[in-house]
Amino acid sequence: MWGTTVFVDVASDSENESQLQQGIDHVRAFTLHVDEVFSTYKEDSIVTQLRKNHIGIESCSEEVLDVWERCAVARYLTDGAFDPWAVEGGFDPSGLVKGWAADKCAQILQRNGAQYIQVNAAGDLSLRGGFAGDGAVKPWSIGVVNPENRKEHVQVFDITDGAIATSGSYERGAHIVDPHTGLIAIGAKSATVVGPDGGLADALATALMVEGRDGAIWFSQPELSLYSAWVIDRHGEIAWSVGPHEGKA
Repeated sequence: MWGTTVFVDVASDSENESQLQQGIDHVRAFTLHVDEVFSTYKEDSIVTQLRKNHIGIESCSEEVLDVWERCAVARYLTDGAFDPWAVEGGFDPSGLVKGWAADKCAQILQRNGAQYIQVNAAGDLSLRGGFAGDGAVKPWSIGVVNPENRKEHVQVFDITDGAIATSGSYERGAHIVDPHTGLIAIGAKSATVVGPDGGLADALATALMVEGRDGAIWFSQPELSLYSAWVIDRHGEIAWSVGPHEGKA
């Protein structure tokens, strides 16, 4: 789905497997819906029609308006380093919508009785309730891989509730464009953001790939007080972090 694989891990103390499977089925239907609405590759998607000026944003559904407005907020918070309107071909919310959709999937699973949830959309994760295993509930342990060696984890974050998003060249190669120059982003080799909202975490990770260390100042804004970042520099084997969340190397 969305050019990648979406993994879902759920458990419940009270609901049976049939009920949890119903939630997963709803998630499958929703991910198909997201692809039909937000894909920039499908000729008949809503976003493609927006990009071609066949429709205006004022005629779009509430969910498209929601993503549009969230993109505008992310553009403001990153001083334009995340700018879906500056890319070739017109509005492209791909740098936010995967994290946004992962959060929506987690909400669907919760409504169907799941208590312990991980939705992993290839680097954009939405987590609820912790991991229930061996009779105890503990935080989800989410590893960040070495961009040069995907078998090696270089950092681990323990998260019970929230989102974590990592941008890099793992899935699609060097694909993130600097909206200021129109060239491939060179600010960072990998950028991970942890926070309460998956869409914004996704957008911030994308923006840090563009801006690198200059993006650290964004996290001093009150709107981002609950967000943190861990970034591998483009040059050298150096990583830096900012914000409240503690990871483990």
